[in-house]
Amino acid sequence: MIELFALRFLINLFFTFLVIRFIYYPQYKNKDFVFTFFLFNSILFVLCFLLAAADLKFGFAFGLFAMFSMFRYRTVTVPIGEMGYFFLVVTLGIINSIASLENYPMLILANSLLVGVTFLLGRLLTLTHENYQVLTYENLELVKPQQKALLLQDLIDKTGQPIHRVQVVKVDYQRGVAQLKA
Repeated sequence: MIELFALRFLINLFFTFLVIRFIYYPQYKNKDFVFTFFLFNSILFVLCFLLAAADLKFGFAFGLFAMFSMFRYRTVTVPIGEMGYFFLVVTLGIINSIASLENYPMLILANSLLVGVTFLLGRLLTLTHENYQVLTYENLELVKPQQKALLLQDLIDKTGQPIHRVQVVKVDYQRGVAQLKA
């Protein structure tokens, strides 16, 4: 039993390390999440492995997954990219602990598939992330749709920041200001 636990835990840590160190960290560089990912993965692995003998495998696994999914809505806002990696390391911990496979090549193949798809999607779908701010803007003449190019240039000149798009959120004609998302 100890050998089974140790081997599966090593497989789990190896694939979790690949995801965090070589896929997640080079892109996001957030050390706080690195710790959290390893911790959650390890806790889930041990918890699921020890409770797997209770013969609750599928219901238990989906219950845990649902519970951690609810954390998404109960905690401080976590960017969606980090949340995807969080679910991946949770899934790796669950798969590696309760999979009823004595066929280790199949377990390694399943892990490799998840990690490989994550790697490929992370590299092929490299969408650039852009921050935005909500601004109060006073020149209502440039808020008109036909003046969009002038509005963009005016915002660039005033803020000194590269602005690629602007959206009018609200116009207050009484105060003579508009709320923009740029």
